[in-house]
Amino acid sequence: MGLLTTASVAIDGSKFKAVNTRDKNFTRGKVERRRAQLEKSVARYLAQLDTADLQEPSEELAAKTAHLKEKLVKLESEMQRLAAMEKLMLASPDQQVSLTDPDSRSMATSGRGSGVVGYNVQVAVDTEHHLIVTHEVTNDGSDRAQLANIASQAKQVLGVDELEAVADRGYYSGEEIIECHKADIAVTLPKPITSGIEARGRFGKQDFVYLSDEDVYRCPAGEKLKYHYTNQEHDQQLRRYWTNACRDCVLKPRCTTGKERRITRWEHEYVLEAVQKRLDKNPQAMRQRRETVEHPFGTLKMRMGATHFLMKRLPKVATEMALHVLAYNLTRVMNIMGVQPLMAAIRA
Repeated sequence: MGLLTTASVAIDGSKFKAVNTRDKNFTRGKVERRRAQLEKSVARYLAQLDTADLQEPSEELAAKTAHLKEKLVKLESEMQRLAAMEKLMLASPDQQVSLTDPDSRSMATSGRGSGVVGYNVQVAVDTEHHLIVTHEVTNDGSDRAQLANIASQAKQVLGVDELEAVADRGYYSGEEIIECHKADIAVTLPKPITSGIEARGRFGKQDFVYLSDEDVYRCPAGEKLKYHYTNQEHDQQLRRYWTNACRDCVLKPRCTTGKERRITRWEHEYVLEAVQKRLDKNPQAMRQRRETVEHPFGTLKMRMGATHFLMKRLPKVATEMALHVLAYNLTRVMNIMGVQPLMAAIRA
């Protein structure tokens, strides 16, 4: 119908709730917090029993003592159940266990201190008509390793030689960006600032300009940091650059506390620099991404209700999600083209 002619997608992930309450999901942190709560309750009840022993016997006191002992028995049973859950949790590859839907996982959400037990749904959405080109249901709470996979699927579905993809900073991974580059997928996304050097008022790496013709970095003071040697860390070839002019530089307090400022360059740094150049050239890319991909997610969750998935286990949840995506796309095409053209295309 000519609705997917633009080889451009926005990629994002969103957490969808599973049929598994937070109380029936156990992680190391949850087990430790729950054990601390139980131990605190046990100590409180034992203290109350000690106080009761010092009082004059009475029928009312006897009833209270019996009630406290019943609570202690229940707490002991809960401690044993918690120990069993801890054993299962520690035996799991990711040290997490869900009782109702074993494939669901506890995942952090954008709200501070909040989270859901569910699945992370990845989508690639056409930037022109907001149609979902491809999607995948995962139980990995992080988007970091999802970029190349979902972008490659979108490229294959569209049947194009080259694809433009925009994503948020949660997808930023040098290895994933390189995989996209190899597959002729031009990604645009911001790099997260993970170093605290700028927060301390000093220059960041982006303040140093790489001059490819000379293979040097130009610092904010105008000095050139020359290449000195290459070493390997975590299977990455890293080139090291520095200059001996730092010790007399007036900007040194804003640059480094060491003898000289050193800059590290990855062998594939030029690909990451191309990503940044695309973002600088199109500063509205992040706004376009948000307006494109958050619309389908909002619509899907509104239709699915408070508890998003009704099925259990990843294969069945994936099938349920596929039906929701199909319904969304059909509705979207009806809104764009009308019912009759859609029916004619289906018959054809």
